[in-house]
Amino acid sequence: MSVTSDEINFLVYRYLQESGFLHAAFTFGYESYVHNANINAGSVPPGALISFIQKGLHYLELEANLNEEGDVPDGEFSPLTPHELLTKDVDELKSVVKERRDHAEKEREREREKEREKEKREKEFEREKERMRERKREREERDREGDRDMQEGDENNRPRPMEEDGAQGLSSDKVNPPSSSATVPYSIPDSDVLILNGHTSEVFICAWSPSSSLLASGSGDSTARIWSIPDGSSGSSTSPKELVLTHLNRNKKNEEEKSKDVTTLDWNGDGTLLATGSYDGQARIWSRDGKLKKTLNKHNGPIFSLKWNKKGDYLLSGSVDKTAIVWDAKTGEVRQQFQHHQQPTLDVDWRNNQSFATCSTDKMIYVCKVGEKEYLKKFEGHEDEVNAIKWDPTGTLLASCSDDRTAKIWSMKNDYCIHDFGGAEGHTKEIYTIKWSPTGPNSDNPNLALLLASASFDATIKLWDIERGEMKHNLTEHTEPVYSVSFSPSGEYLASGSFDKCLHIWSAKDGSLVRTYQGKGGIFEVCWNQSGDKVAACCVNETVCVVDFNTGKVFS
Repeated sequence: MSVTSDEINFLVYRYLQESGFLHAAFTFGYESYVHNANINAGSVPPGALISFIQKGLHYLELEANLNEEGDVPDGEFSPLTPHELLTKDVDELKSVVKERRDHAEKEREREREKEREKEKREKEFEREKERMRERKREREERDREGDRDMQEGDENNRPRPMEEDGAQGLSSDKVNPPSSSATVPYSIPDSDVLILNGHTSEVFICAWSPSSSLLASGSGDSTARIWSIPDGSSGSSTSPKELVLTHLNRNKKNEEEKSKDVTTLDWNGDGTLLATGSYDGQARIWSRDGKLKKTLNKHNGPIFSLKWNKKGDYLLSGSVDKTAIVWDAKTGEVRQQFQHHQQPTLDVDWRNNQSFATCSTDKMIYVCKVGEKEYLKKFEGHEDEVNAIKWDPTGTLLASCSDDRTAKIWSMKNDYCIHDFGGAEGHTKEIYTIKWSPTGPNSDNPNLALLLASASFDATIKLWDIERGEMKHNLTEHTEPVYSVSFSPSGEYLASGSFDKCLHIWSAKDGSLVRTYQGKGGIFEVCWNQSGDKVAACCVNETVCVVDFNTGKVFS
């Protein structure tokens, strides 16, 4: 006697229904298409189904026991198919059930791990937000204190007005003694300064295009701006052309919302593209005429550093999510994500077109290479957060600075630092940033010695002689934390910006102060243009200042 598969399916379906296994009967009926079959139930003798039904009962009993024990939540366990019930014995069915139970448990554990990691990231982001808010409160308090000092006439440590022309100068007892060849220091008058208004929050960062007079700035108002700075005297210039690069996201209602602070930006080598990084965790690539070219969305936290390689085919970003990402600039796709750090990544810098370094609050520095899974070098020695890293012009020496009050020099040939600038000659508070001079071998000024500048919350700047491994000059005119330093393209001068609202320009040769400008707000960033005749400074009072620098101009 022959029995068709449709008849077997129908009898099993009826048996399950009549035995009270309603859920299992529904599943079986759905998978076996029993409702689509034309079946005469009386044509199949029950004896032909005994073995099959027994196996089904064993399976149903096993499934019920698992659910009663709480091992498999309802709806998460895959039922056996009719084919499995027909072709496998009871032991095989038990094995299948166990495998599926284990698989379901692994899936749930993966989901739980994802939730734990998500909660951990959210807590880190909240801590970082609070840290940023605290820094902002400190800056605002210092700003208020500075205003009170000015109102009370406390000018002991600030540039004094000069009686002849009303410009602000420096008292002679506060100027580093210059050599006989040094330029007489003077205050830069307002007529040599262009004030750029437009941002509606503090301006964190600015950078000149390497190929034109375009100046980019990034602010807490969720915008970056590109300014076309005219040639000639800054103070006499009319308002420059301004492009607003708005950083927006789409919320669930498809409405535009702001994406918070623009924290970092960088021009590519030929000045045709500008990359920005934001607190929303996204990097963006813009054309020089302000058009958004790419949105790079992979980080899970704020981006604090962003750098193009020299060739311009890769963009490197570092984030609070502990990772660094190399992006393909042409496609906007992730070329490689590096996950060596245990804490937020604070700074990144290219060594050459393929390799780079990263630093973190975990006190570690890693040197990595595109295409390599493991790091090339690990530098360990700082005792606190590493705030910034910079490669020298040759790409052989890496400088780092830290909250441990030291600056260190590392070489790819050694596992330990070759210079440790701290101790008696070092800074007394956290070092916020460092910059190499564009001098020495493999630079545009090979006849000048290589120097490293370090800027600290102790209100001083130190110039270090790398060949001798010692301090060359200690620059002490600032009265508040120094957030930024920048060497002129010639390597002869160093600009510095502080929360005392002063922009100072120093001689790198003898350490004398040759120019100074006191603005209206604390300064976050200073940078030189490509020709070395203008310095830009971005400020807490929502402005960007462009200062003329004329070495031949002297006030008596």
